[in-house]
Amino acid sequence: MRLGCCLLSPLVKRTAAMSNVLLTETERAEHLAPLLKNGWSHIKERDAIQKQFTLKDFNEAFGFMSRVALRAEKMNHHPEWSNVYNKVDITLVSHDVRGLSMRDVRLAKFIENASSEKSD
Repeated sequence: MRLGCCLLSPLVKRTAAMSNVLLTETERAEHLAPLLKNGWSHIKERDAIQKQFTLKDFNEAFGFMSRVALRAEKMNHHPEWSNVYNKVDITLVSHDVRGLSMRDVRLAKFIENASSEKSD
């Protein structure tokens, strides 16, 4: 059992490290374009993306934020955000690389899906 764990460890580390690099122009065209078409804005001076989500009410907004918070914690990638009643403003940027990385893309895609789910 231990041997299998040790063999996977370098692969996991390499995959995690690869997501800590700035997006290339090709990756931006492929991955950012759909997000920008779906309402995300590019903040050029920070190389970040942001979007405001409007939910039904405060409970829906808080449930949405909770789902995002749990995923962000798993990813160890935390959004900059604020909430007023049913509105949630989210900005994503990878501070360690001073710009956008695949972590931002993955979290933005999750956020898009989470915004359409209903809270219990």
